[in-house]
Amino acid sequence: MTLTRRHWWIITATVLAAVAIEWWMGRLPLGPDGRFGWFEGDIWSSAQSQRVIDPYSVSHLVHGFLFFGVLFLVARRTPITARLLAAIALEAAWEVLENSPIVIDRYRAVTIAQGYVGDSILNSVSDIVMAAIGFLVAWRLRVIVSVALVVAAEVLMLVLIRDNLTLNILMLVWPVDAIREWQMVGH
Repeated sequence: MTLTRRHWWIITATVLAAVAIEWWMGRLPLGPDGRFGWFEGDIWSSAQSQRVIDPYSVSHLVHGFLFFGVLFLVARRTPITARLLAAIALEAAWEVLENSPIVIDRYRAVTIAQGYVGDSILNSVSDIVMAAIGFLVAWRLRVIVSVALVVAAEVLMLVLIRDNLTLNILMLVWPVDAIREWQMVGH
């Protein structure tokens, strides 16, 4: 895959559009504390989703794998560069939606993210990059290896933080009290 200058302009414009929309929605560049940080590992911390990466960055890598798979199924003949641009646009759109008041309120109401304030713009941009990396890794791997990596990532996050992309989606769409109670054990 060769990304031309035009592709880079499109990627940059897509990310900047997400940044501008999030800024307009009141998202902060570095989060409420205004501090830059590379990593926040504590999912219960008020700095969660404010730093460059956090445990949920793994979910955004998985987004990239899933976007690759879906776009392969529905647009197999479309050039890989166009599918990558589509995946980046999808992730940017998700970041805007995820940081909207309605989704932030939903997270607080039905998931373990009770104190969630939304992502910093820094974290949102990182999440878009993570999805692009996931897409590119999936593009280079055999399907079975990609599936194994997604399953391994989901299991690893389940063990480490009692949360992952699958549970996150389930709890947003159809909350299960027993799952939420299990996730809260020890906190």
